[in-house]
Amino acid sequence: MSSPTPVLDPTPVGTRPTVGFIGLGNMGSGMTRNLQAAGFPLVVTDLRRESASDLIEGGARWAETPREVAAASDLIITMLPTPKHVEAVASGPDGLVVGLPDGGTWIDMSTSVPDVLDGVRAATAGRGLHLLDAPVSGMSVGAANGMLQIFVGGDADDVERLRPVFEAMGDPERILHVGGPGAGYAVKLMINQLWFSHLVATAEVLSVGVAAGVDLGVLRDALIASPANSTFVSRDVLSILDHGDYDEGFAIALACKDLGLSVDLARSVGMPVELSSLVEQIFRRARARYGDRAGEMTPVRLYEELLGRDLRREVPA
Repeated sequence: MSSPTPVLDPTPVGTRPTVGFIGLGNMGSGMTRNLQAAGFPLVVTDLRRESASDLIEGGARWAETPREVAAASDLIITMLPTPKHVEAVASGPDGLVVGLPDGGTWIDMSTSVPDVLDGVRAATAGRGLHLLDAPVSGMSVGAANGMLQIFVGGDADDVERLRPVFEAMGDPERILHVGGPGAGYAVKLMINQLWFSHLVATAEVLSVGVAAGVDLGVLRDALIASPANSTFVSRDVLSILDHGDYDEGFAIALACKDLGLSVDLARSVGMPVELSSLVEQIFRRARARYGDRAGEMTPVRLYEELLGRDLRREVPA
């Protein structure tokens, strides 16, 4: 018989449910700090215990294994680099699935694919587990300031029940229930794919225009004023054009991972994605040239090398 699902009270801090959190990297560290600031007791684990030192100082409890995290928590969140990492912490005698009580809740906020949670659902049928996929956008800055955009796949009642948890980490106006199980993963992968495609297309257009003798700032202004405008052209590319910042906060190795997952998803649903496959190969070429830890916007450097100059606009003093 399944145990009752904990009810999340969004008001008195003292009654907040205990959140188990696995994965205290660039994203998870900011997310857990905001959960703690909102009054949620935490049980945490990571490959590096030192990554939890500030949280422990603030009252969080450390657990040695994912199983211990799940057993000591009212709900559990994972924020991990790849589907393989998610599968690793879920499975085995020390995995979180063993520690979850019947009727327990697990939210995977990693950028992943439906197969992992689908496998858990199949293996735990009858236990009444509440499993949600809720990947995020907003990078480490959004994680730090609690303004992530969150795309949740799962049961609508669960999404509303867990809203206080999501609102502690994300922008309340941009916490979106996007569909049933797996929909959150799919939406996040499609957003990533389109953004990476915008990056490559923008690099090509700016490089060709500059090579043809158009001033870089004038060309960008013309693009912004045209039907071809995008958030990448109007905002994101400025980190390169004004500061030479290729966003090392998100490594190109992870960008290539996300692109691979996107192409794999397309393959699994029988959709041809010739353009996305080409964008993936351009990113992999940049990774091979500049290294795994280069920033996610590093493919622009490939075009700068072909152009023979950096894409930098003159910023008024």
